[in-house]
Amino acid sequence: MSIKKIVQTVSYMPHLISTVVVVGMISIFLSPRGIVNHLLESMGMERILFLQDSKYFRTIFIASGIWQELGWNSIIYLSALSNIDPTLYEAAIIDGANKLKQIIYVTIPCITPTIITMLILRTGRLLSVGFEKVYLLQAPITYETSDVISTFVYRQGLEGGQFSYAAAVGLFNSLVNLFFIIASNYLVRRYSEYSLW
Repeated sequence: MSIKKIVQTVSYMPHLISTVVVVGMISIFLSPRGIVNHLLESMGMERILFLQDSKYFRTIFIASGIWQELGWNSIIYLSALSNIDPTLYEAAIIDGANKLKQIIYVTIPCITPTIITMLILRTGRLLSVGFEKVYLLQAPITYETSDVISTFVYRQGLEGGQFSYAAAVGLFNSLVNLFFIIASNYLVRRYSEYSLW
C-alpha cells in the first residue's frame, strides 16, 4: 500500500466512523496502559492520566476534532481546487507569476465561494460544539473544562428534571446560532458577491 493511500485512509476514516468508535479509540490511545503512555514511558517520562485531568481535556477535544474533520474538509477543498480552469494557471505563468502569486491571484479567488460557504455554515454551529464527543469523553472530575451548553442542558433537563429550563437554554442556543448564520451571510453578501442566499 502506498503512503498516499495510508494518509488518505488515516485522515478520511475518522469522519466516516461513529463518534462512539472515535472516542473509544481516543480512550484506548490515552489510557494509562495506552500507546501514548507507553511512548512517554519509553522516553523516560511519567505516565499521564489524560482523561482524568481537566487540563488536558481541551487539547484532546480540539486535536481529536482536527483529526476527525481534516480528511472531510480536505475532500471539499480538493474538489474545489480540481474545478479551477488550468488555463488560468497557464496565463499566470505566461505573465510571470511564481507559485505564491498563482496561489494569491488564481487559487484563492477561484475557491472563495467554497471558503465563504464553509465559513457561513461553520458560524452557524459556533455554540453547538457537539454533544456526543464531549459527553463520552467527560467525567465529573473534568466538568470544569469539559462542560458545554449541550451537556449542561442534558444534565439540567434529563438528569435534574428541569425540563422547562433546559428547553429555554436549548432554544436560546438555537436562536443565537441562527442569528450568527444570518449575520455572517449578510456581512459576506455586503462585502463580496458570494453568499448562501
